Amino acid sequence: MTWSLLGSLHVSLAIAGLGSGLVVALLRKGTTWHRRAGWVYVASMVGVNVSALLIYRLLGTFGPFHGAALFSLITIAAGMIPVRRRADRGWLFRHAYWMAGSYVGLWAAAVAETTTRARLVPFWWMVVLSTVVVLVIGAAIIARTVPGAIERMGRRRPAA
Repeated sequence: MTWSLLGSLHVSLAIAGLGSGLVVALLRKGTTWHRRAGWVYVASMVGVNVSALLIYRLLGTFGPFHGAALFSLITIAAGMIPVRRRADRGWLFRHAYWMAGSYVGLWAAAVAETTTRARLVPFWWMVVLSTVVVLVIGAAIIARTVPGAIERMGRRRPAA
């Protein structure tokens, strides 16, 4: 696969992840549409991270972005395993927080990628600064919204 094709695939999957993740975030939880959009998000994230692991143009070797891709795959697995098992009462809590964290991580990567193009400050400083800002804002949004979503799910039976 050529670099441009791989890069295009990577960007397309990232955009699909941003879009489907937004749909999941806005939909009522536990519905058929939530699950369908969620699977699109999971597939997009697996694809974007696998493609990231194949891209070596920046450093020529395994680097911090590859580590971030591996961590992102871990967050997806940590968010989906509880859904598949539903082994205890905490599965919904783990699913919601890991998946929300995964989505914030995707936004952090997107903002870092975009802001580095502006070249306002050196590359690595911009990556770190933009990532930290997005993660802090995302953590605050998660802390404010996810508990309410979990509470609402507890009042009704989630779709099987």
